[in-house]
Amino acid sequence: MAVALPSFLTAIMIMSRLMAFIGITRNNDMSSKLQSLVIAPKLSYDPSAIESASQDFGHIVKAVPQAVLLPSSPWDIASLVNFSYSNSVPFIIAARGNSHSVNGQAMAKNGVVIDMTSMKNGNGTGIRIASDGSYADVGGQQFWIDVLNATLGLGLTPVSWTDYLYLTVGGTLSNAGISGQTFQYGPQISNVYEIDVITGTADFVTCSPNNNSDLFYAALGGLGQFGIITRARIPLEPAPKRVKWVRMLYTDFSDFTRDQELLISKNGRNDNKALNYLEGSLLLDQGSLDNWRSSFFQPQDQPKIISLITKFRIVYCLEIVKHYDGQTKTTVDKDLQQLLKGLSYLPGFMFEKDAKYEEFLNRVHSEELKLKAKGLWDVPHPWLNLFIPKSKISDFNDGVFKSIVLQRNITTGPVLVYPMNRKKWDDRMSAVIPDEEIFYTVGLLQSSGFDDWRTFEDQNKEILQFCEKAGIKVKQYLPHYTTKEGWVNHFGSKWSTFQKRKLQFDPKLLLSPGQRIFNNNE
Repeated sequence: MAVALPSFLTAIMIMSRLMAFIGITRNNDMSSKLQSLVIAPKLSYDPSAIESASQDFGHIVKAVPQAVLLPSSPWDIASLVNFSYSNSVPFIIAARGNSHSVNGQAMAKNGVVIDMTSMKNGNGTGIRIASDGSYADVGGQQFWIDVLNATLGLGLTPVSWTDYLYLTVGGTLSNAGISGQTFQYGPQISNVYEIDVITGTADFVTCSPNNNSDLFYAALGGLGQFGIITRARIPLEPAPKRVKWVRMLYTDFSDFTRDQELLISKNGRNDNKALNYLEGSLLLDQGSLDNWRSSFFQPQDQPKIISLITKFRIVYCLEIVKHYDGQTKTTVDKDLQQLLKGLSYLPGFMFEKDAKYEEFLNRVHSEELKLKAKGLWDVPHPWLNLFIPKSKISDFNDGVFKSIVLQRNITTGPVLVYPMNRKKWDDRMSAVIPDEEIFYTVGLLQSSGFDDWRTFEDQNKEILQFCEKAGIKVKQYLPHYTTKEGWVNHFGSKWSTFQKRKLQFDPKLLLSPGQRIFNNNE
């Protein structure tokens, strides 16, 4: 399908590619001009800094920048953007947090990468909690684990999280920020009062639903295309003390999804009887319980779980959490039993833990440390994250999980599958989700060796091809496309608004080039 673009956008894109080509031949000239800036001492050309900024968590894509900015305040960032925007030959700029992307989304080939985390000890917004405890103003460079620790000290907490907390606030808000709380509270982008954004025109804008709302809705879930988020105002609620943490096993996929959908149907934000977290995952006989989600199971339970997996090849695991504190300690077990009443999990295959609230939220980090000790963390991660309409999730199970995944027999790492409620998302934001009221997140969070990651990428391509042939209208989360047509199809009815916002807030196409949305032919 040929994709028609407005003539003015086409002209800008041609000019951008021409300037990028010219820029490659004038790197020395760019460097000399950068040295004239007030922020010149904060620009690093150190080989180790350049090498670090050339890679990400995926270890699949490499793109070498000219320099790395180590800002101490948002004004340093605005100064860099302003210099590029005003330059006769603009250069591209990418904001990098913990760089947990997998396809080079936080890279800027021959441009400048901004190391956002360098502001953690500078003059940027740190973590400031309102006197009444209703919100926290948080710098975009802050890790969510730091937000958790700061708010818990006052008995408070945000309500929507990601599974892994060593990610920056600006980074997750530029995507969506999802986890097992999303069915009840919505993604992290649905839990923001206001943000500060530095646009591609170097404007420093505070925006909210009632103030500069176009930029507010554009930047949240906007993949960094419209500006760099330097502060977010996050609502807070009283923090629970502990959690009841339960996993239940299934061998029948329809029972598994029916129970998940039943449990997320009770999803009022203030409903004390509802669950506080729900996710699902696959246990595969080609894998091992010895992965980053397996330490939950006690050693004495593992033999019968392994036997079940060996027999059925795929076992579906439903994972839920119910919060409690001193006031609800005596009723939490009864409330949980009521929620689980009538579910169809396998008898004898329900497992429960009692844990501190913060221990549960930071559960992935302990597994990260184990993998790092084995040299298994800094390896290629050919991930694939999808949103699947509820009406097609059974077809996906048959065609992907039971066919492609089992037949190829290469999947290593967690495979997540759990539902969300569309009404918890704000459609005015840039993030894209399926049209159906209930849709599923599917995450193949795979790890590979440095010499075989293409095999996993081939499996990902086969999965996407199956979805296309089967008429499954998937939407990618943490999306990656190599063609303009792919991006237009991804955004669908939002594409026109998306490109208009790009022209408004980043007309010279400076920001987040690694996403390859407007420069995918370079």
